[in-house]
Amino acid sequence: MVLERSNPGQPHKGRVLLALQAHSDDIPLSAAGTVAKLIEEGYTGYLVRASNDDMGDAPGLGTPGTIGEHVLGNERDNDEVARVLGCKAHFDLNYSNHRMGDVSLNELIGRVIFLIRLVKADTVVGWDPWAHDEENPDHYTLAKAVEAACWMAGRAHDYAEHFAAGLQPKAVQDKYYFARRPEITRVVDISKQIDKRVDAIRANVAKGPGGHCGSRLRAELAKRNQRLPLLDDDDVTADRNYIKEFSLTHSRELGRQYGVEYAEAFHYIAPGAAGADRDPRIDSYVKEHAVPAK
Repeated sequence: MVLERSNPGQPHKGRVLLALQAHSDDIPLSAAGTVAKLIEEGYTGYLVRASNDDMGDAPGLGTPGTIGEHVLGNERDNDEVARVLGCKAHFDLNYSNHRMGDVSLNELIGRVIFLIRLVKADTVVGWDPWAHDEENPDHYTLAKAVEAACWMAGRAHDYAEHFAAGLQPKAVQDKYYFARRPEITRVVDISKQIDKRVDAIRANVAKGPGGHCGSRLRAELAKRNQRLPLLDDDDVTADRNYIKEFSLTHSRELGRQYGVEYAEAFHYIAPGAAGADRDPRIDSYVKEHAVPAK
C-alpha cells in the first residue's frame, strides 16, 4: 500500500491527465480530490464524459422534469465540474445513459484512443475494469474500453489513419482506477483539495447526491420551525456543510486510517506493470550506464 501525499510546487508540469467518467457525478464522488491534486501539481487536465446522462436523475434528489431536461441539467453540471477541477477542456461522447452495454466496444476503444493521442495523455483516472460488484453497464463498458485503449494507443498499426492527421502513438501506463469495492493499492491524501471536491459534488445538481441537498433540507426544516446549526448561514454554506458531513464520510474514514484528514482510494497501475512493449527500467538503466561509442 502506498500513501500518496501532496507535493510542493508543480513536479508534474508538462504531463497530461485524462479523467474519464461515464456520468457527470463519477469523478466528483470518487476521484475529484485526486484530479484536483494532480492538476495543482502541474498536470494539464482533460475531462471525458461518456454518456449524456439522459437517465441520470436521482429520484427525489436531482432535477425533476423530462429526460431532455435531465440531459441539459447534467451537461451544465459537467461543465461546472470541469471548471471547478481546473481542467483545460472537456469532451462529451454522448452515449445514452444505462445503454452503453449495447455500444460497440471497438468503437468506444477507438474513440478513447483518439483522445489519448490528441491530448498526449500520460495518466488516466477512471473506473476499474477489474473491479467486483459493479452493476452499472456504463461503468464497466467504459472501464474496459479505457484499459484497452491505453495499450493500443501506443501501437503504430492501430488506427494508422490518425497519423495522417498529425497524431502520434501514445501509450498510457500510469493509471488511477476507482471502484465501488476497489482492490486498493494506493491511497491519495486529498486534504488540501477537499474544498474542490466539495465544489465538484455541489456542481452535480441534476444528479442530486450532494448538489443542493443542504439548502433544500434547510428550507424544509424552516417550514417546520426547526433548524440545524450545521446548515445555518446561507444556502451555499448549507450545501457545503451537508456534503462534508454526509457525502464525504467514507473519504474521512479512509483518511483517518492513514493519518490524514481526507483520502481517496485507487487500484493504481504503475508504468511497466501492464506489460509495456519495453520495460521502463531499461531506459533508466541506459540513462545511468550508457557511455559514448568509440
